[in-house]
Amino acid sequence: QVQLVESGGGFVQPGGSLRLTCAATGSVFSYIYMGWLRQAPGKERELVARIYSSASTNYADSVKGRFTISRDNAKNTVYLQMNSLKPEDTAVYYCVFVRPIGTLWGQGTQVTVSS
Repeated sequence: QVQLVESGGGFVQPGGSLRLTCAATGSVFSYIYMGWLRQAPGKERELVARIYSSASTNYADSVKGRFTISRDNAKNTVYLQMNSLKPEDTAVYYCVFVRPIGTLWGQGTQVTVSS
């Protein structure tokens, strides 16, 4: 059973940067997209960014120009580089691999932006 393992969350001051990593424990032979979602306390889970197998990307308006999603297919890994972080970016971040045979979810990693 392939699992997703996330790392890179933590505490950072406003304006700082973090890089999230999500690695699959096995090969992901086919996927529609890899992505990152987040959920802040009291709010619904929202899509932050995704990268399709074609390499095209989508971003939430709130993170455009600040966040960058990338991948390494050989390592079955997706990254989220987060720059110019704001307090409103505080949330639990989840990675997701959407595949034709089903979706994989990471366990979530906490990102806290505060002074």
